[in-house]
Amino acid sequence: MDARYGWVVVGAVALTLAVAMGQLVNGLSVFFIPLEQEFGWARGSVALINSAGLVGLAIGGVAMGGLADRFGAPTVALAAAAVVGACVAAAAGLDQLWQFYLVFFLAGLAGAGLFAPPLALVGAWFPAGAGLAIGIASAGQAVGQGGVPFATAFLIEAVGWRGALLSQGVLSLLLMVPATLLMQAPPRPAPGVAAVVEPPPPLPPLLVTAWLSAAVLMCCTCMAVPLMHLVPLIQGHDIAAPDASGVLFAMLIAAIAGRIAFGKLADVVGPMPAWMIASLWQTLGVLAFTGIHELSHFYVFAPVYGFGYAGVMTSVLVTARALTPARRRATLMGVILGWAWLGHGLGGFQGGWFYDVTGDYLVSFANAAGAGLLNLLLVGTLFLTVRRRGRALAA
Repeated sequence: MDARYGWVVVGAVALTLAVAMGQLVNGLSVFFIPLEQEFGWARGSVALINSAGLVGLAIGGVAMGGLADRFGAPTVALAAAAVVGACVAAAAGLDQLWQFYLVFFLAGLAGAGLFAPPLALVGAWFPAGAGLAIGIASAGQAVGQGGVPFATAFLIEAVGWRGALLSQGVLSLLLMVPATLLMQAPPRPAPGVAAVVEPPPPLPPLLVTAWLSAAVLMCCTCMAVPLMHLVPLIQGHDIAAPDASGVLFAMLIAAIAGRIAFGKLADVVGPMPAWMIASLWQTLGVLAFTGIHELSHFYVFAPVYGFGYAGVMTSVLVTARALTPARRRATLMGVILGWAWLGHGLGGFQGGWFYDVTGDYLVSFANAAGAGLLNLLLVGTLFLTVRRRGRALAA
C-alpha cells in the first residue's frame, strides 16, 4: 500500500470525528432550551445528558484502546460508527430524562472507538511529522463541533427536536460507516527494510499516563464550559438560537485553523510548549465571554478564542504520542483521553448547575478559568521534568 494512502486515512478520521464528536461533545447545546420548554427540566439536568455521554466516552476510551491494540483500530471504528448512529436516532423517541442519560452514555461508550484508536492509527502512518497529520485529522472534530450545532439549530426550527435527532442518527450512519472502511493500518516494512525506531519515552508510561490524565481533566473542564454553554449564554441576551449557534460555528471554524497550526507548531517547538501556549490562550480568554453582551462583539471575540483554544487538543494528542510506547499507545491514549472526556462532562455539568443556583454564568466561566490555571501548572511541571530527565539521559 502506497505511503500516500496515509492522507486518505487522515481524511476518513477527520470525517468521523466531525460527525461523532460534533454530536457527543457539544451537539446537545442547541437542545437545552427545546428540552426545557417541552419537559420543564432544569438546565443542569439537561447538561447532565451530555455529561452522561462524556462519561461513556471516558469509560469507553479505556476499553476501546485495548480492543484496538488487539483487533485493530479499523474494526473497532466500524462497530463504533454503527452504534453511535443507532443511539442518536433512537433518542428521537425518548421522553424520560433517565432514558436520555442511558442512550447517550451508550453512544459515548461506543463513540470512544472513533477517537483515540483512529488518531493512534494516523500517528502510525506518519512516524515523522505526526503533529501536522494529527492536527489535520483532529480539525475534523472542530468542524463537527461548530457545524453540527449550527445545522441542528435550523433542523430544530424546521422539524422539531425529535426530527433533528432522527435526521442526525441516519446521516451519521450514512457518513461514518463508509469512512471507517477507508481506515487501514500502514503496511509493515518489507523484509530487509529497517523500520523506523522511536526513541524510548523519557518517563515511565504509568507515570506519564497519570500526569497527563490529571492535566487533561483540568484543561477539558475549562474547555467544556464555552462549548456547552456559549449558545445559551448568548440566547440569554435575547438573541435567537440560529444567531447564537452562528457564533459557536464561527469560533469552531477558527478552531480548524488552530488545530492545524498548533499541530505544525508542535512539530517545530515540541508538543508540550505548544500545549502550554494553547492552554494559556484558553485560560485567559474563557472568562471574557461573560463580559460580552452584543452579538457583533461575540462574533469578533469568539474566533480569536477559538483559534487558540483549539490547539489544546492537538497538542494533547501529540504529547501523548511522544511520551507513550508504540506497543501500548492506543490503550494508554484511551486512558488519558478518558480523563479528558470526564473533564468535558464535569465542566459542562458544573456550568449548568451553577447557572441554576445563581441565575448567571459568571461563576461557571470563572470555575473554567481556575481549572485552566491548574492545567497550566501540571503541564509546566511535566515539561520541566521531561527536560531534566532528557538531560540526565544524555549525560
